[in-house]
Amino acid sequence: MTKLYFIVNPKAGNGKAKLIWSSVEKQLAQQEINYERYFTERSGHGKIIAKQIMESNDKNKVTIIIVGGDGTINEVINGIGNHSSKARIGVIPGGSGNDFTRGYGIPRNPEMALAFLLSEVNNVSPTFDLGKIDLEGDREHFFINSTGAGFDALISYEANQSKWKGLMNRFSLGQLVYVIILLKHLFSYKCTTIELTIDGKKYTFPDTWFVTVSNQPFYGGGMKISPHATTKDGKLNITIVHQLSRLKLLLVFLSVFWGKHLMFKEVNTFLAQKISIYSTEPIYVHSDGEHIGLTPLQVTVHHEPISILTRGG
Repeated sequence: MTKLYFIVNPKAGNGKAKLIWSSVEKQLAQQEINYERYFTERSGHGKIIAKQIMESNDKNKVTIIIVGGDGTINEVINGIGNHSSKARIGVIPGGSGNDFTRGYGIPRNPEMALAFLLSEVNNVSPTFDLGKIDLEGDREHFFINSTGAGFDALISYEANQSKWKGLMNRFSLGQLVYVIILLKHLFSYKCTTIELTIDGKKYTFPDTWFVTVSNQPFYGGGMKISPHATTKDGKLNITIVHQLSRLKLLLVFLSVFWGKHLMFKEVNTFLAQKISIYSTEPIYVHSDGEHIGLTPLQVTVHHEPISILTRGG
């Protein structure tokens, strides 16, 4: 069997991933699987580990299995970077949101995910699109689920900084942190004018709450922000929410779990390969739910550069 490299975030899901790894480790020993294991020790460490793995296997195809959540997956994707053509990833979900597993057809039960990965590791895996973000200062960043700017990016930023998230995760109530922060900023957030250039065509959206660029349908722990997004079409799906009252925004966030927010006239959607996002005031930007900087930014799709151990997507 191909040698496997496991990158485990022991803090993901408020320690859930560490418990999952204990079970995974026993299964690997019983089946005499050839593997190496790395624990992340701090934010951004997954990127460093993945980069080192890729550089130490310069001529070989590498299979990296992530035990953690969407943030850990994002770090690994960015560690792989421009070496994605010789990398393959698998995921055993251990986070609080786990939108990657929803969008890519990976079993959400850790034991089932491991069994599936081991059954498929010697087979040819399908390839999928990646999104690339270019921020000011020539900083390059990849995403596999979504990126975006505005109100939702602010909520993600504060939720990831909040001490309450870890506490609530213990009781499987981590998503309540996002609701609390949403209500906290609902009546004070200042919308901004967003200028988008979509495949060369310019659009202006006044009083914009947020813009999201999606590679798959889900974000925010199960919200179906882009219900028509697919991961292999060489396109990115854009969702803009603008000129919406504060109370009506609550209806949008409620309806987004079923993808019904597209019925609102204040929600616009596009399909594109290249998007530029500029705002009259700098606003927060997220990548797979992780804060990475402020606007402006450019987003482009990379068509099917990375292999993923999955049965869907």
